[in-house]
Amino acid sequence: MISSYKQKFADFFSKGDIRSLKAKKNIIASFAIKGISIVVSLVLVPLTINYINPIQYGIWLTLSSIIAWFSFFDIGFGNGLRNKFAEAKATGQLENARIYISTTYCVLSITFGLTWIVFFFVNYFINWSKILNAPDSMSVELTSLSLIVVTFFCIQIVLKTINTVLIADQNTARASFLDMGGQLFALFLIIILINTTSGSLLYLALAFGLAPIILLISASLWLYSKKYKSYAPSRRFINFEYAREILKLGIKFFLIQIAVIVIYQTSNIIIAHVSGPKDVTIYNIAFKYFGIATMLFSIIITPFWSAFTDAFSLKDYSWMKRTVKKLRSIAYLSMGFVLVMTIASGFAYKLWVGDLVNVRSSISIFMALYVITTIWNSLHSLLLNGIGKIKLQLYVSMIGTALNIPMAIILGRKYGIEGVISSALLLNLISAVYAPIQLSKLLNQKALGVWNA
Repeated sequence: MISSYKQKFADFFSKGDIRSLKAKKNIIASFAIKGISIVVSLVLVPLTINYINPIQYGIWLTLSSIIAWFSFFDIGFGNGLRNKFAEAKATGQLENARIYISTTYCVLSITFGLTWIVFFFVNYFINWSKILNAPDSMSVELTSLSLIVVTFFCIQIVLKTINTVLIADQNTARASFLDMGGQLFALFLIIILINTTSGSLLYLALAFGLAPIILLISASLWLYSKKYKSYAPSRRFINFEYAREILKLGIKFFLIQIAVIVIYQTSNIIIAHVSGPKDVTIYNIAFKYFGIATMLFSIIITPFWSAFTDAFSLKDYSWMKRTVKKLRSIAYLSMGFVLVMTIASGFAYKLWVGDLVNVRSSISIFMALYVITTIWNSLHSLLLNGIGKIKLQLYVSMIGTALNIPMAIILGRKYGIEGVISSALLLNLISAVYAPIQLSKLLNQKALGVWNA
């Protein structure tokens, strides 16, 4: 019996087509890596709250979510590169793949260099205390804090191109390893701060900013001199004609990402204004807890973005159909896991943050429903992204953008955190209907008009 199980285990990693085998290996490795990431992320929350305090932590989370909007100034170049690199590699156009990488580094460097310069001058005229609903006494500190966060963020966006290359090459485990390494380094720095300094948002920003940058620089130098030497960025391979190709697809991703920001990332700001910074902390505790389920599911589905790009380029519809069925079964299991998490949420919060933060059971229920719909939607949207047929997704996202903020404010004022979550939940239900239909039409080669755009 033992030898039989060993054989099945060996067959799991040795039998099947190349795409599936590569995905399996990355999924297993990513589970181990993400497991460490989850633990580190959970440990960082109480450590950070204790280093500063719940109100300052809420301010930090809100500011971080605002600065995260800068990532979308790449105009979709990251996701555009992801598809274009995978297509070029699948069809054997290796020089084109190198041109795409070199051009992306150049465009992102120019874009975020200019973004930083503009922000440097504009920042001193921004009333961060008002935006973050923070005490006026913190205005000078918040101005410095925002500049530090933006500086590191702009550098990190350019350096993260190596992650995009890894993911496009279906090496998601290595990309996850880089993220995990940055988290571990940040944890190490936070522990040093706790033992050597008093609570400071500026020191916190330095720790969270420096850690990933050091890891990304080291990884880029190593990978471009070894595994990806033939794709290493070079001035000789910068070609702005290819930038147009990336941008043609990337602009669609960009507009969808802008919509996603408005729909989902404004929650912290809305809660800060309708309920206060402390409720931002409560919301994020629930969000991070249930985010474990979405993180675990994303480990499984992430390798299939580029796998579907490869398969669609080669018109391998039978493989795509088989894979969708298997991934939907995993989605159902993930939803069941969310229900278990909901039942155990009270105990989990107590064990995690103790009495520092009190999360109502109603918040957990609404967050669980939101995560369940997110799991379903992320499966279909990711596969559609890989195929590159995203115009319908763009239209739906634009409608959601127009509806979300007023709806979240109205519901937030009436029902608090639960109201803000329910706004995102209602918008999720729209995508839950159309995305599976579009994917089915594409895989059965029956998609016409906007379904095939």
